[in-house]
Amino acid sequence: MNDYVKTMAVHAPLNPNESLVSIGEQIQRFASSQPDKIALIDDALAEHKGRVSWRDLVTRVNRIANRLREGGLKTGDTVAGLSENSAEYVALYLGVLTAGGCMVPLSGMASGDTLALMVNDCDARFLFVSAKNEALLDEIRDKLDKVPHSTRIGLDFRPPDSALTLDDWLADAPGTPNPAKLALDDPFNIIYSSGTTGTPKGILHDHRFRYRQMLRMGTYGLDGVAVNLVSTPLYSNTTLVSALPTLFHGGTLVLMAKFNPLRFLELAQEHRVTHAMLVPVQYQRILAEPDFDSFDLSSFKLKLSTSAPLRSDVIGEAMARWPGNIREVYGLTEGGISTTLDCREFPDKWDSVGRPTEGAEVRIIDEDGHELPRGHIGEIVGRAGAMMRGYYHREEQTAEMLWTSPEGLAFYRSGDMGKLDTDGFLYILDRRKDMIISGGFNIYAVDLEKVLLEHPAVADAAVIGIPSEHWGETPLGLVVRRADEAASKADIMEWANARLGKTQRLAGIEFRDELPRSTIGKVLKRELRAPYWD
Repeated sequence: MNDYVKTMAVHAPLNPNESLVSIGEQIQRFASSQPDKIALIDDALAEHKGRVSWRDLVTRVNRIANRLREGGLKTGDTVAGLSENSAEYVALYLGVLTAGGCMVPLSGMASGDTLALMVNDCDARFLFVSAKNEALLDEIRDKLDKVPHSTRIGLDFRPPDSALTLDDWLADAPGTPNPAKLALDDPFNIIYSSGTTGTPKGILHDHRFRYRQMLRMGTYGLDGVAVNLVSTPLYSNTTLVSALPTLFHGGTLVLMAKFNPLRFLELAQEHRVTHAMLVPVQYQRILAEPDFDSFDLSSFKLKLSTSAPLRSDVIGEAMARWPGNIREVYGLTEGGISTTLDCREFPDKWDSVGRPTEGAEVRIIDEDGHELPRGHIGEIVGRAGAMMRGYYHREEQTAEMLWTSPEGLAFYRSGDMGKLDTDGFLYILDRRKDMIISGGFNIYAVDLEKVLLEHPAVADAAVIGIPSEHWGETPLGLVVRRADEAASKADIMEWANARLGKTQRLAGIEFRDELPRSTIGKVLKRELRAPYWD
């Protein structure tokens, strides 16, 4: 692993005076400075009402770290985990980092073949699996080339491979602190892309990436007094962006194994939650909960939103009904692009995703790689303090992601189409691959979706391009109607087209019971397009 990492270029701007305080070193102090403070509240754990103190968490983390090192783990070696959110999984994650390993959190939503590909691709030395994912382990156990049977461990069950639970494997491992001495360039984690656009790629982050991110997010209040309700999975960078800083600064995480809007509200009220990172569809589901207004949410200071632009009407409703501010965050798992919108400070910019964060830079380029002036639409490229080391084992694809500015600086290509306004606020229009080219005109699905969602009968909508003999492709609206609404396809199309430009008009409307989404709420447009193009 280390030899591979050292061959990869570090594209993040370097600071020669920067020194690392690793998360493994940082959390040791909380075991003595605030031993009885609650570090984790696991909603699925009945014992002690799911509460884990900082003393107990750090002891568990150190036992895992010491056992990993005893088992041969070297700095930079990879450890894979397949589990829902839980206190045990957080301890494992921190234990791997404390030992100097590189954590690889895997998605239980992946197919068996894809999961096996990821485990083999990342060169995992150990694999930890929860009972909930036992069937997936059964499916892939004969496809794993690099993880010995003896290091396939069950977090809360006995897998047939080794018959070892985490407690069995830990045995008498000591809880004494001995965090690995790490450098900024050492690997931190590999996050696999969702695979919605092809074979998943392993995005390799180093400690520089995460350290800078943890410090920056601390300025948003994700600090030692934060109570952060985690309702998205730990294999997603969306989750890690808020969960890791909370732990690094000594705050408290409230963990949901599976999101449920009513339970989210119950936990928020019970534990006086101050922060949450949510994706747009979660905002919609929480605000639509019939009993929403009966819950005391006055403890909230800030809610974060990412993964897709949060619609201005949803922002408006949340700002009116839900205490605390909203800060929208736009970026890539790969890093490089980083903008944020303070919704309280800029109510006239709710259709944007804000301005570049401190030290970040965003530009817009055309198809030939030339920079475009403000107000012009093109591909969004960016550069920031947090930038990945590269795609693991995929140097060519790493190189393809780069755009070099006239000054010779490396920017990451986002694949998103957008524009900057005169005030420097960024507006996202579409994924480059999702842009519809009809009769030579560029059509951005988000513009059409925004109009459809204004129709009183429409609960959800997506627009895709489908083949057209006359135009090459033409936009089709896929609509989920609100309950008890009887508007016809023709009614909705006529209403929408009356509000769209001539080149934007929908060729048709189809009804859907629901739209397919990833576990962090992104509409899976490749799935929607496939029947029409395949």
